[in-house]
Amino acid sequence: MVLAPTSTVEEIVAHLRTLGSEEDRAGIARFGIRNDRALGISNAVLRPIAKTLKQDHERALALWATGIREARILAVATDEPKKVARAQADAMAADFDSWEIVDHAVYLFCDAGLAHEIITAYAADEREFVRRAAFSAIATAAVHLKKEPDQTFIGWLDLIETHSTDSRNFVKKAVNWALRQVGKRSPALHTPALALSQKLAVSANKTARWIGKDAVRELTDLKTLERLNAKNR
Repeated sequence: MVLAPTSTVEEIVAHLRTLGSEEDRAGIARFGIRNDRALGISNAVLRPIAKTLKQDHERALALWATGIREARILAVATDEPKKVARAQADAMAADFDSWEIVDHAVYLFCDAGLAHEIITAYAADEREFVRRAAFSAIATAAVHLKKEPDQTFIGWLDLIETHSTDSRNFVKKAVNWALRQVGKRSPALHTPALALSQKLAVSANKTARWIGKDAVRELTDLKTLERLNAKNR
């Protein structure tokens, strides 16, 4: 079966089932990704499929509703950002069950202009993958929302500090990622991000200390500093 831009959900899922492998399903699990609803298809295979498919909001909702890992990745990649509202983001967040789908979904949420709405709300949410989404969204916004003012990220540094003691693996890694990406966004943000990193690096809390030390390492790296200096020219 060859997919077309307007392929139906049924056609897409049927095609995906021909591509899955038990070897890739096992590989997914080794990366800490839930695989009981996975077919076993790598992202390298999914990316060209997503490019083939035309954006279609209703089809994306239906792909997400299948619960299949690969169909959900395609749902996120082929949705229409302008049609994605906060209610949809919240419904998707309630289904989050791996760091991978979180990190795919926040690209869509940021493209949909929902970053300001979800970051504060999801950071306050106690569910591990929902809170991860808040900090994954900060990291994503730092790279992709080019027009967002630096002051926005200054405010989000407060959230990073507040939740730097959350020791859950997928949260702490996202908090660290967010801190590093904010610090690398611009020379103006590097200074406060590095200051927070240095503060956390000497924290009495083990998780905060790990987040801070790792961020200090990257934000003081010569290559990082050279890239930031180039932006100043």
